[in-house]
Amino acid sequence: MKRILLFVATNIAVVAVLMVAWSIISSVFGLDPTMDGAGGLNYGSLFVFSMVIGFGGAFISLAISKWMAKFTTGARVIESPANETERWLVETVRRQARTAGIGMPDVAIYDAPEINAFATGASRNNALVAVSAGLLQNMTRDEAEAVLGHEIGHVANGDMITMTLIQGVVNTFVVFFARIVGHFVDRVILKNEEGHGIGFWVATIVAEIIFGILASTIVMWFSRKREFRADDAGARLASREKMIAALERLRAQYGQPAQLPDQMAAFGISGGVGEGIKRLFMSHPPLEERIAHLKRM
Repeated sequence: MKRILLFVATNIAVVAVLMVAWSIISSVFGLDPTMDGAGGLNYGSLFVFSMVIGFGGAFISLAISKWMAKFTTGARVIESPANETERWLVETVRRQARTAGIGMPDVAIYDAPEINAFATGASRNNALVAVSAGLLQNMTRDEAEAVLGHEIGHVANGDMITMTLIQGVVNTFVVFFARIVGHFVDRVILKNEEGHGIGFWVATIVAEIIFGILASTIVMWFSRKREFRADDAGARLASREKMIAALERLRAQYGQPAQLPDQMAAFGISGGVGEGIKRLFMSHPPLEERIAHLKRM
């Protein structure tokens, strides 16, 4: 889904910038509170440092999420509806937002041929709901209404805030354990006894990449769980039949069984089929599971 990809990519970039900035500052001023007087690690200070970097990166990513979404997709916010379709889109979002008890989100359209939609924003009352031109062209009004309800559900459920907290925790432990690995390689394997040498930085970066990939399975697990809740919201705000029809449209559009193209599998309302290890990195449950869940409601 687009909100997950944008958020995670922005988070990685922000954390990387914070780490580089810290490295430069500590090198220039000779300050590194994560080290003790004997050249070892001060684990308490290291954990605090990791939390500052980890949660700082996550919350900065959240704060700029709307701007990043509009910048990367070229989404155009509807300030004044130019036609009947845009009027319907804005009024549908307004009605659903009122029913869900949230502030009116910005409503946008972005130029893309695939059926897609996403919601993002720093809070329930400061959100963005965007749909692709392909969705408006290839879905009926009933199906599009259900998709909008799904996205409003993400906002009302506070998914971006929860994602930020989870990402902050994940970032914290990735930074913490990666620097422990880097310190071990620098001191034990390379026998460096003064400060941190190149071995520390190389090992830390490699460890952060590996731990980050493993930790992403936690973020993806949460993403899959909250997709069912968003589908439930779509069923409440539109109807169960409309939500099922929207998912059936996606399944019909991209084949049976539902195996969406790579650019769709990680974006928006849709998701592909995964098995084994691949499933751990899926942001969405398979469409068949989501449809079956709605039919059991």
